[in-house]
Amino acid sequence: MDTKITILKNNMICKRNGGFFMQQRLNWSVGPCSQKGDIPKEFVPATVPGAVQLDWAKAKKLPDYTYDLNFKEYRWMEDSYWLYRAPLKNVTCASNEKAYFVCGGIDYEFEIRIGAETILYQEGMFRPVEFEITKWLGTDAELEILVYPTPKNPGAYPDTRDEAQQCCKPAVSYGWDWHPRLIPLGIWEETYIETRAESYLKKASVSYTLAPDYSSAEVTLYADRTGDGPVEWRFLAPNGDEIYTGEGDCVTFTLNNPELWWCNGCGEPVLYRYEAVLDDERGESIRRVGRVGFRTVELVMNEGAWDEPQGFPRTRSTPPIQIRLNGVNVFAKGSNWVNPEIFPGMVTRATYLPQIKFAKEANMNLFRCWGGAFIDKNVFFELCDEYGIMVWQEFPLACNNYYNSDRYLKVLESEATALIERLKGFTSLVLWCGGNELFNSWSGMTDQHYALRLLNKLCYEMDRERPFIATSPLYGMAHGCYIFKFRTGEEVYEAMNRSHFTAYTEFGVPSIANKDCLLAALPEEKLFPLVQTESTTAHHAFDAWVPGDTWSGIDTLRFYWGEPKSLDDMIEKSQWTQCEGYKCIFEEARRQKPYCSMALNWCFNEPWPTVANNSLLNYPCSPKKSYYAVKASLRPVLASARLKKFSYNAGETFDAELWMLNDSMSAVKPGDVKVSIRIGETIIPLLTWNYKAMEANKNQMGPVVRYPLPDIKGAETLTLILDAGEYSSEYKLVYYPKPEETIGLKILNT
Repeated sequence: MDTKITILKNNMICKRNGGFFMQQRLNWSVGPCSQKGDIPKEFVPATVPGAVQLDWAKAKKLPDYTYDLNFKEYRWMEDSYWLYRAPLKNVTCASNEKAYFVCGGIDYEFEIRIGAETILYQEGMFRPVEFEITKWLGTDAELEILVYPTPKNPGAYPDTRDEAQQCCKPAVSYGWDWHPRLIPLGIWEETYIETRAESYLKKASVSYTLAPDYSSAEVTLYADRTGDGPVEWRFLAPNGDEIYTGEGDCVTFTLNNPELWWCNGCGEPVLYRYEAVLDDERGESIRRVGRVGFRTVELVMNEGAWDEPQGFPRTRSTPPIQIRLNGVNVFAKGSNWVNPEIFPGMVTRATYLPQIKFAKEANMNLFRCWGGAFIDKNVFFELCDEYGIMVWQEFPLACNNYYNSDRYLKVLESEATALIERLKGFTSLVLWCGGNELFNSWSGMTDQHYALRLLNKLCYEMDRERPFIATSPLYGMAHGCYIFKFRTGEEVYEAMNRSHFTAYTEFGVPSIANKDCLLAALPEEKLFPLVQTESTTAHHAFDAWVPGDTWSGIDTLRFYWGEPKSLDDMIEKSQWTQCEGYKCIFEEARRQKPYCSMALNWCFNEPWPTVANNSLLNYPCSPKKSYYAVKASLRPVLASARLKKFSYNAGETFDAELWMLNDSMSAVKPGDVKVSIRIGETIIPLLTWNYKAMEANKNQMGPVVRYPLPDIKGAETLTLILDAGEYSSEYKLVYYPKPEETIGLKILNT
């Protein structure tokens, strides 16, 4: 009999003999009803994974939710019950097999029934579901999943994220300053019927202990299985060579001179591969495959942090936030990752891959996966493993007071346990965090809240080698700035030059989106002139964070240039400020190394088309100009300048403090930086700085350039040019020539 190998989406490989196939998809339909116990008046075809909103919209030809105010037509769906149905009559199972319903996740509260029997009730979208259904196969029974309406905490402010403060549903869905109120419901992960023999290989996993000098690793392979028969193992080198073979449910061996996994910019993200195979009673081979990278990770005290504060009385020093990877302190350069789609059921490898590639190409080495969003699918972490992007993962708590109720804590414990179990095997995951901005006045939580004590306990018990922090920011860390020019008149340059923090784990500079993204959000007549309307507010140009022009920054543009002349002019000026603002913050954070150990902008991506936002990528995956500016500022080695402000007048003295920044693992040879300024088209050489050799991962401060600015008529830009070969940098600033003198005429009496 011919034998074929089929690779399934859950990384399971099984033999297929004749018509046999281990997984079978169901034919789903879904419909809404207003009360529990009611039967929907209408069912429509359902795509799984997906969301009930997407299924209903497709069947009823609702307009695209991403355009203008169309998302409001979906609003009623969050308050309905939704009933999924799938017939079991055509699902097959041999006499020596059992059939199981397997689902990776259902959002959010639901019960599962077959016929008149309730099989399961669950609250929580991150716990997988699995149970036997053999006795119902071939009958007229239907598998039903009743999805409850969106959870809303009684007494919370209506239509705000406060409604999410007693559930583990991502708070962002309730509305944020870059996300509409559009709350997914339904089956969002892979779902199928799986037929199994008595012997079954559910999971294969690996653990290891590295020698203190990294010369060897004690590797243990584990099989979670049922039934009889041996489990056969292979462990493969990164080049595919077979390193080890063995047999048993748990095997251990020593790997000498392991190649280490490094983050982007520090080395190669080396991954080894392992395989476990179990032959069942049917003669079918079930194979589980996985990958592992060898590395150590710690959070250690930032350099100089033990020296603060000084004198008595005194409080504690700032907590550690310096990442030490394989014994080396790494400056974390990256961004805050948010959900790339509103509906998690839409997200696939094709969604993640180009965005993670962009991060790697921008010299980033860390994503902070923000606690207000959904926790990403496994393929996200697989790609981060491959591309060397470290992951800081937060639990689903954000900007709320998740107060101590037994019901909430029970759900949180179950959800967090499932998440830790699912994600702890990924090499790129370097840090657990309780959630976003919990130790702030708007959340009102402290480290004594049961939720955070519980999460710390679970991480210690299940994954204690990986660091845990309660929230971001902790004392000594910083969130902000978020705008280019404050209402006090202060610019981002002044704010950063006086800052002194161990890590900048959120900061943003907004801009108008790329033109194609704007036109995907709103009709052109609503975009220019850009004024506050229901549409521009819904897509976050106004009243996004605080009342007024956040995130559009229109008042800032008017301050420097007057009224925008066109839509293209508005986009160009806005993105100019975002480019220079992000360069300022990223490079200043790097200059503050080693006391500062981290710079993560808010944010990297976005889940729908915004008119204005702090993101580097527009939805779905289109880089703004700021992406390329940040890419330049995050090069391992570059010439850099500390500037005082953005705009200059003729006659002012321009000054800039010169630096060489080095985050690389290599020493840098001595060299020259030729400094000049370009005013309009006029280039003025200023000086040459002969910098000295630099040690690996060390910066060097240089001289201060000072130059009185001449009056050059017609010029509008002042560009500082640091010519240092591959380390060169430029800074584009605003220049104002002296105003033309007006000659008055006096009419004499005749």
